[in-house]
Amino acid sequence: MLRNGLGNHFLNIGSKESTITGTFLAILLGAYLLRRMTLYPGTRSVAYILPAFMISYAIVIAVFFFLRLDYSRAQFLISFASALVWFGFVGLIEPGLKRLGLAVLPFGDAERIVKSDRADWVLWQSSGVLPTATNGIVVDLRADLAPEWERFLANAALAGVPVYHWKQMSESLTGMVDMEHLSENTFGSLGPSSAYLRVKRFADFVAALLAAPFFLLIAIPVALAVRLFDGSPVIFKQTRVGLGGRKFEMLKFRTMRKEEGGHMFTEPFDPRVTRIGGFLRRHRIDELPQIINILRGDMSWIGPRPEAVELAEWYEAQIPFYSYRHIVRPGVSGWAQVNQGNVAEIEAATTKLRYDFYYIKYFSPWLDVLIAAKTARIVLAGVGWR
Repeated sequence: MLRNGLGNHFLNIGSKESTITGTFLAILLGAYLLRRMTLYPGTRSVAYILPAFMISYAIVIAVFFFLRLDYSRAQFLISFASALVWFGFVGLIEPGLKRLGLAVLPFGDAERIVKSDRADWVLWQSSGVLPTATNGIVVDLRADLAPEWERFLANAALAGVPVYHWKQMSESLTGMVDMEHLSENTFGSLGPSSAYLRVKRFADFVAALLAAPFFLLIAIPVALAVRLFDGSPVIFKQTRVGLGGRKFEMLKFRTMRKEEGGHMFTEPFDPRVTRIGGFLRRHRIDELPQIINILRGDMSWIGPRPEAVELAEWYEAQIPFYSYRHIVRPGVSGWAQVNQGNVAEIEAATTKLRYDFYYIKYFSPWLDVLIAAKTARIVLAGVGWR
């Protein structure tokens, strides 16, 4: 009754007025979503304009459909195209990923950030003169600073020169979190938002339920092809470590021959990958059975990739707080996967953990949307597979 009442109210406004209102809201939502997505490292707004506005317009049209509001499809289409053109033009002329110029104060751990090659660094030794022609000052705000340096930082802030803690600047440049100690999130908590955890689980389940019919359309011919060319079994099952450290069986289409003493990691041009398996892995079709894992609650669409039990136990022995990785559900795709891809060495796997900890620290719907957009681009391009 409430829905019909709202629908009739808006219908009285007229198709033209409701369309203008809807397109205005879609553009505002798309701009906000684009802004949130491009706050994260390695992203340029021009690359994510299309997914941001596709999501915003889809949400507004869904609301119109649910409330049975009348609207002009042509005007929605024209405004959508206009938004893409305008924001694309702005994205091309904006500075984008220009190199930063940063002054580093030689105190505490701040000098560790100089290892990053995404900025030009100046080691600042004088507390009497503010740095010019720089984008900010990087300092270890937890170090014990002399009074003259504290006055220097206060004067810099008053003069409009940004002052950054070295750790936050490092994370913003690399998209990774230092693994030497646990890091709290923006609100000072070690745990991710419990409210978003519940919302994310509901959204995962609904999306998996909606995707299930399409999964069956693809899964049946894929299963027949694997069975015909590579034999049994069609489904590969492996015990992985999930939420809260609980173990579960992750499902995939089998893409490799079973060999005794095989490597823990998949290597480039791995001879164990079958002919059909190479195609499935290139386009990530082998991951489709994990929709069942999502429906069961074992996995999410987005999250740290679940590790095999043997590898998880090795990490647990090497890194005291490794289990912190299991504070969120593992995912089909994740921040490490879209930034680094699959890994084949222990050193690279350690870097992957830094990406995972970044995801947990900045756990949010905006980061999930960005990962989903990056994943779509990777899948369509067919790159980064092993």
